[in-house]
Amino acid sequence: MRALVTGGAGFIGHHLVNGLLARGDEVSVIDDFSTGGRARLEPVGDRISLIEGSILDPEALDRAAASCEVIFHEAAIPSVARSVRDPQRSNRVNVTGTIEVMLAAARHGVRRVVYAGSSSVYGIPESLPCRESFRPAPESPYGVSKLAAEHYLRTLGNLHGVETVALRYFNVFGPGQDPASEYAAVVPRFVTAVLEGRRPIVHGTGEVSRDFTYVDNVVNANLLAAQAPGVSGITCNIACGDRHSLLGLLDAICTAAGLPADPMFGPSRPGDILHSLADISVAERQLGYTPTVPFEEGIERTVAWFRDQATGR
Repeated sequence: MRALVTGGAGFIGHHLVNGLLARGDEVSVIDDFSTGGRARLEPVGDRISLIEGSILDPEALDRAAASCEVIFHEAAIPSVARSVRDPQRSNRVNVTGTIEVMLAAARHGVRRVVYAGSSSVYGIPESLPCRESFRPAPESPYGVSKLAAEHYLRTLGNLHGVETVALRYFNVFGPGQDPASEYAAVVPRFVTAVLEGRRPIVHGTGEVSRDFTYVDNVVNANLLAAQAPGVSGITCNIACGDRHSLLGLLDAICTAAGLPADPMFGPSRPGDILHSLADISVAERQLGYTPTVPFEEGIERTVAWFRDQATGR
């Protein structure tokens, strides 16, 4: 299979690139490196076709999508906090960018687009676990943009005969996440703080809980979504179906690292919800998905990776 990964230099994107290459697929990547890291692709640079450009640029997308069978659309501005600060940019990249990807897919006869959706579309869920049948009610501009992109994905797919699958990710973590960014996810921030002997900062009381999902599970879901028959137009949650509080996450990181931590507590972040948990039965039934790396093992792998990076191994 020849595949295009948009945002292939991003955290999830580069793991997906590696997963595709491991299967023997031909891989193209488009990334403007505004948030992605060029170094993530250096180990496979001679095995991919890299187009440095924006998904907002139709000409760059045409070069990237030519002769591709499947597009994995990972490119986005992925931060709730950033979307609160700059909703216009989140909308341009996440919504208009998705429109451009779908139009490019139509121009080049792409069979299927697999879209990286987000659990943020649920907002404050009416109950837990979150089911795809729930009425979306996003609480942040980021969630709004991801939901709008889902609608454009399906509508343009139907209009132009492009199959689509939307995967709503729940709090993905793993090796390669950037802990230095102002908008860094909580797992790499906690891990690096513990390993460096710093006090981790916990936003809110620490009772906020999430369905933390190791990145290999997400890669597997994408590979399944690209090939599963008769699933065009579906939306499904991708997670582990289990939730852990921020303090529980910190405890798991300390256990994996063999180190203590004394957290500092700060204000809650605007746009954040209190609890999130996925019902993954649709993905299990329609895609054959099952999480293969449980939370604790994922934390252990992540801590080991960051420790190796710190020691130069």
